[in-house]
Amino acid sequence: MDKHIRSFLKYLSLERRYSAHTVESYAGDLEQFETFLKNYFNTQEILWPNIKKAQIRHFMVSLQDHGISRRSVARKLAALKSFFKYMTREEIIESNPALSIKMPRFEKKLPEFIPQAEVDKIMQLPEVRSFEGLRDLAILELLYGTGMRLSELIDLKVNDLLLNENLVRVFGKGSKERIVPLGASAKQILEKYLEIWPQYAGKNVDTVFILKSGKKMYPVAVQRIIKKYLAHIPNLDKKSPHVLRHSYATHLLNAGASIRVVKDLLGHENLSTTQVYTHLSIDHLKNIYNRAHPGASDKSSIKLRRS
Repeated sequence: MDKHIRSFLKYLSLERRYSAHTVESYAGDLEQFETFLKNYFNTQEILWPNIKKAQIRHFMVSLQDHGISRRSVARKLAALKSFFKYMTREEIIESNPALSIKMPRFEKKLPEFIPQAEVDKIMQLPEVRSFEGLRDLAILELLYGTGMRLSELIDLKVNDLLLNENLVRVFGKGSKERIVPLGASAKQILEKYLEIWPQYAGKNVDTVFILKSGKKMYPVAVQRIIKKYLAHIPNLDKKSPHVLRHSYATHLLNAGASIRVVKDLLGHENLSTTQVYTHLSIDHLKNIYNRAHPGASDKSSIKLRRS
């Protein structure tokens, strides 16, 4: 890997405090660009000051020619923009060749969410008389009850559960801290789970969610747990932890929560990221309108006004 790319990744990890997953994604995107440039120039050494906008555009076209989705191309371009911005700041190059390149347009897919009735059903599925069943229910309740990300759940420590105050301390992207309210249902299950947690937690393990062996829970294990329970929900394409986060946000908005409050609860940097959930609530708003507005569905009154 090019030394400048390695330096940039170190900067993201140590100074910007990006998660290991994000740094790994940046590394993959930049290595792919590095390989492209070596083939493009037929060289093993890249002279970064010589890289122009044209090479970046050629790279994007090659990605699309290989069937890479426009969404993935946009993500890779974002990585390049950040990398070249860093290179400019470090005076390795004079100007950012990616600065004026626009993101490819793509259709925004609305995130899937689970209807409230289905959420209630899956909360009845875990067998709470066993350690793993109680732990699984605590995971489900916490993901849905706080909207936290998978990475945030994995790294959650026992000391981050402020149960006496009905709060949870969450460390999100860039290690940014936020405090999220904890509902009565999630609190009750967590209290039961924490009663038996010390019997299973390994030495020096302080994370809330652990394997039966006592080791810290890892992402794939949680994904498998969530997939197992969400498999009981019909017509649900995605069965990932993020679906519970989407459901949390959607149900809050449907109940009248302010979008700015939901933004803070989710730990979003920008309001535009949260606004995708407003589209999910349109059908809900239509239903309320049809039930509540006197002129929404009363055909006789419409005829009366027009007669």
